[in-house]
Amino acid sequence: MVFSFAFISNYIYLCRTEHVITLTFSIMTKHPLWSDEYWLLLMQIYLRKPVGVKPLYSRPMVELSLELHIPPQYLYEQMFNLRRIDTPRMERLWEKYGNNPKRLAKGVRMLRQMKGFSNAREFYEGVEIQESFEKDFRPIESCSGIEPVMLIMVLDLYFRLTPITMVSETPEIIELARLMKVKPQTIVEIMDAFQVCDPYLKREPLPDNRFMEPCRRIWQRYGNDSPENLSAMAAQLTAYFR
Repeated sequence: MVFSFAFISNYIYLCRTEHVITLTFSIMTKHPLWSDEYWLLLMQIYLRKPVGVKPLYSRPMVELSLELHIPPQYLYEQMFNLRRIDTPRMERLWEKYGNNPKRLAKGVRMLRQMKGFSNAREFYEGVEIQESFEKDFRPIESCSGIEPVMLIMVLDLYFRLTPITMVSETPEIIELARLMKVKPQTIVEIMDAFQVCDPYLKREPLPDNRFMEPCRRIWQRYGNDSPENLSAMAAQLTAYFR
């Protein structure tokens, strides 16, 4: 059996066949993989200093999303629900765990052991997972140490530079390289690949550039989209690298 976990922002539906179950959801509706036990996992992140709702793409939020196969957008919405404390369930949760970090840590540890989080291979043995948002945060096989979200960050900067400034000495490139902990020359190589993807430049293909295919996929997703949407996405992703 194949489980496919995908995020579509406006609709939820369950498409079922003999061999395939596809789950998609809206953040305004309960996600099919969400369990009320996961409030403990969110609370632990919420209570990390500085206490409060964490950025959408902060690393702890992304790591929990990958762990649960639930997109960060949904967990972010749930974290806002967590802080409201406007239901009897939330009141009991905060009374029991809010001022007792040891009890919370014990509850989280027991939950992970029970759900098999620490033994992911055994937990998903025999199940093929077709990932969606997860792929953006997984290393690209042909590009050691590079994830698709990093290419999104570079594409945003690409649209704010001119080809002549796409060099390793440019301050913006140095700053982005420092943020993502890569060499400035790596950013330049990625921008070289985006120049080939850019229909306005009409550059020749670069067969030796390892970023060509991954960059082409990112360009297809964002290259013709609104620059404002890409910029907003890159701004939110900044928290992931800090």
